[in-house]
Amino acid sequence: MIFLDVSCQDISFATNTKTLKLPMIDTKALDTDLTALVEKKIELSSTDYSSDNYDDLEEELHDLEDAFLEKYGDYLEDALHDVHDEFCPDSEVLLPIAYLPNKITQVAGGYDVDFGEGVFVEVDDYEGENTKLVLLPKPTRIILQINENEREVVWKAE
Repeated sequence: MIFLDVSCQDISFATNTKTLKLPMIDTKALDTDLTALVEKKIELSSTDYSSDNYDDLEEELHDLEDAFLEKYGDYLEDALHDVHDEFCPDSEVLLPIAYLPNKITQVAGGYDVDFGEGVFVEVDDYEGENTKLVLLPKPTRIILQINENEREVVWKAE
């Protein structure tokens, strides 16, 4: 027999033997917070290192990253483990913020990245390619960059 206990942020599945807790994620809030993080990275990357406010921006970025990991780290790590298990099981899963690109381009209604961005992973199906995983907002998704002309959305927050 299975009982559902729905509370603010968790759903519990209770059986005779064990209880699994699955976090509920507000995907709109996730996307909003990820967008704020990306926007801060864009702002920092466009600020000269010698600028008076560079250190303040860098500190703000680190604070945003810490808060983001605290709030969404487990959820995104689970997603990254699923992606790694399916596509690149020989590559180590890193913290979600490691998959954020350093150089981001704003496009109509979202963001895009050059092929050089992302975390290198070994994908058996694309042996010999410099495959990379990258995390982007609008919508929140993980993209597998296969080569300069090919990419695939391998996970999307739902």
